[in-house]
Amino acid sequence: MQPGFSLRLTNRLLELDRLADAVEAFGEAHGLAAKLRYQIRLVLDELLTNTINYGYADNDEHHITVGMARDGSRLRFVIEDSARPFDPLTARIPDIHAAIDARPIGGLGIHLVRAIMDRVAYERTGGVNRLILEKDII
Repeated sequence: MQPGFSLRLTNRLLELDRLADAVEAFGEAHGLAAKLRYQIRLVLDELLTNTINYGYADNDEHHITVGMARDGSRLRFVIEDSARPFDPLTARIPDIHAAIDARPIGGLGIHLVRAIMDRVAYERTGGVNRLILEKDII
């Protein structure tokens, strides 16, 4: 894995702008197509929005770290936070063919993540959620 970089954010929605800028800079530095940069921003934005909105039991400041790296034809993103334990991979897969008013709320975000990324793994160690996302590129 080539050295990438790590971005330390706080659990505030305004930080998503910094994340978007970091993804753009990472994508440009590694020659990623605009469409792929957009997909990565979308995935990371979705995951961090959920963490920020639902992950913490208080209104205190907490930190979320997003690591980004490239290894040849593979991109790797690692999100670490101290939010409530939550494995997004256990979320029920939504029935995207059901009528909108018949669908339960939630689940579309992780569906999107799974559709865009090639591999997604979750672990909880020492009070830290760690989500590992990998995307193969040509």
